[in-house]
Amino acid sequence: MYVIGLDLGGTKLSGAIFKEDGTIVKQDILPLEKRQGKEVGDLINKLVKDFLSYSDENKIAVSSIGICVPGIAYRNGNVWAPNIPGWDNYPLLEEINSVVKEKNIKVKIDSDRACYILGEVWQGSAKGCKDAIFLAVGTGIGAGILVDGKVMRGSNDIAGAIGWLALDRPFEQKYVSCGCFEYHASGEGLAKVVKELVTKNPKGILSSKSIDELTARDVFSAYDENDKNAVDTINQAIEFWGMTVANLVSLFNPEKIIFGGGVFGPAVKFLNEIMIEARKWAQPISINQVTLEGSKLGGKAGLIGAGYLALKED
Repeated sequence: MYVIGLDLGGTKLSGAIFKEDGTIVKQDILPLEKRQGKEVGDLINKLVKDFLSYSDENKIAVSSIGICVPGIAYRNGNVWAPNIPGWDNYPLLEEINSVVKEKNIKVKIDSDRACYILGEVWQGSAKGCKDAIFLAVGTGIGAGILVDGKVMRGSNDIAGAIGWLALDRPFEQKYVSCGCFEYHASGEGLAKVVKELVTKNPKGILSSKSIDELTARDVFSAYDENDKNAVDTINQAIEFWGMTVANLVSLFNPEKIIFGGGVFGPAVKFLNEIMIEARKWAQPISINQVTLEGSKLGGKAGLIGAGYLALKED
């Protein structure tokens, strides 16, 4: 059996043809290059057609396609992807079916956070787990939650939007667009927090840079040089990451919580500190039953998860 996996991100589209054992037989990456709306749908269709042509030429029978999208994949096949203009309710399933309908190929679409945990179950840190969580910390924050071997989706497919976890008080208007947790501890959040600190205390390495241009990468670099504003930013993030682990452990009693996304990455070295913080808040038995790990798949978690999505029967 062969399947196609596609991983749509904010800047690029990755795709691969997988064997049933997970081996990749062909892979490609196409930049979005500021495409919007139907232009992105057309790019996906182009890659699908390219892969199907390759499969025909090499006598490979593709049975299904799995697509990982950066947002919400509704059960009717429409997609909400906030980082792709024109994808407020985009009919992606209808578009792909128009290409494959005569080949009897099944198409499945799921959110990036769901595909991340599926990828880790298939080939990564969650292999063999029935209860695990992928905590994706990049530009934003989301969680792929596996319960009893199945991805938790919620009544309207929005489960796992944990950027909106309420971890501080009082509520501030700045949390409206992204949520409290994401504001403080995502990649964008680290940049926001350090900008606030540098404005109040314009000393140290980061004060020599343009405040508007500071990024999470700058924060990690300055942290390694013991810049106070960077250290304070990371220490606050560790508290938020730790509280989140505690809340997830107390709610779901997972075997593992896997950290991935662009921030983990450089922040994977803080897993011990995150666990120390989590132990303060979590249910005391379940916190001793969980392990924290970094992703084994890195930037390929979504693509591999899309391949596994295509292979799954349910």
